[in-house]
Amino acid sequence: MPALASKALRPTLIAPLVRGTRGHAVAVDPPYLPPNPTANTSSQARPRYVDGDVRHDWRRSEIQKIFDAPLMETIYRAATVHRMHQDASRIQLCTLMNIKTGGCTEDCKYCSQSSSYKTPTKASRLIDIEPVLKAAREAKENGSTRFCMGAAWRDLAGKKSGFEKILKMVSEVRGMGMEVCTTLGMLSPDQARRLKEAGLSAYNHNLDTSREFYPEVITSRTYDDRLATIEAVREAGISVCSGGILGLGEQDEDRVGLIHEVSRLPQHPESFPVNTLVPIEGTPLEKNDPVGVHTVLRTIATARIVLPRTIIRLAAGRHTFSETEQAMAFMAGANAIFTGERMLTTPCSGWDEDKAMLGRWGLRGQRSFEDSESVSTTPMMTKEQQALHGVSY
Repeated sequence: MPALASKALRPTLIAPLVRGTRGHAVAVDPPYLPPNPTANTSSQARPRYVDGDVRHDWRRSEIQKIFDAPLMETIYRAATVHRMHQDASRIQLCTLMNIKTGGCTEDCKYCSQSSSYKTPTKASRLIDIEPVLKAAREAKENGSTRFCMGAAWRDLAGKKSGFEKILKMVSEVRGMGMEVCTTLGMLSPDQARRLKEAGLSAYNHNLDTSREFYPEVITSRTYDDRLATIEAVREAGISVCSGGILGLGEQDEDRVGLIHEVSRLPQHPESFPVNTLVPIEGTPLEKNDPVGVHTVLRTIATARIVLPRTIIRLAAGRHTFSETEQAMAFMAGANAIFTGERMLTTPCSGWDEDKAMLGRWGLRGQRSFEDSESVSTTPMMTKEQQALHGVSY
């Protein structure tokens, strides 16, 4: 015991994490964290880290222990962290529109829009502005507060007139009082700056998976290319939306690697989409087995604990989950969904269906931009819990 006394133990909000196993919850020692030499040794001192802290120094092994813990305990822990920073009754409704389909020169093995594969998706030109505005108005009328536009491009090189048209789309949709997001491939710092000036709220650029597994999925663009675009977006003052896809053939270690990568960015992404692969005929991954819902829940819960202020988006593949499974995802920390007619090339639940589902679970939509009902007016932790975990409202 004297040897253990010198070790600082990382506190948790729940039963300690299990070591090296999954399955039944059992009482085990909490993970070891080296002592902080500058810490106050008084018994009243706040521990070095507690759940809910926004950190950029996560170790991959720490995140792996969270991921590997008994699932229900991890979900409980994530639900507690969620309530420290956000109103857990709010779900952001987003609508995604494909404004330029197919013909992409990237070789992403999951994507039906790649020109490298023969798929049912046919290439088309960038659509006109008015159909986009009509779709945005319909989305707003149905409760969506963020409108996302995707174009199947590697980058914007040689697309000057198309980029000008998109800038106009961004400006017009922002003028409706909606948040606006785009995903257009790689961006230069100047292109990011112009999107910001047009009123862009967020830019989606997924890392997809871990750095180690990434070359198994994509060879036409490097992992660092993606990080460079994320940096350009962040430097322009645009919110970063970056997450990944489950079911590409990756292992749990790759799911952890993805979360670890975004956790160490100078700023955590404003949103972290969790997509599940929708296998499409003609792509190299068309025969991949579907990812289990327990894996989706583990990923969401782990991301919520590691990225406490980030919006976790339950994205592509959600239509394959039952209502109860979706409710478990919300409990695990997901607080945004895509809703409407479809996503880019995959099915999506409709507005009426989603609003009815949220109503049955006592959830409601989130307003555009800064929600006036902050956690300061809707605390969901007792004063004793706030004191224990160093949180104040």
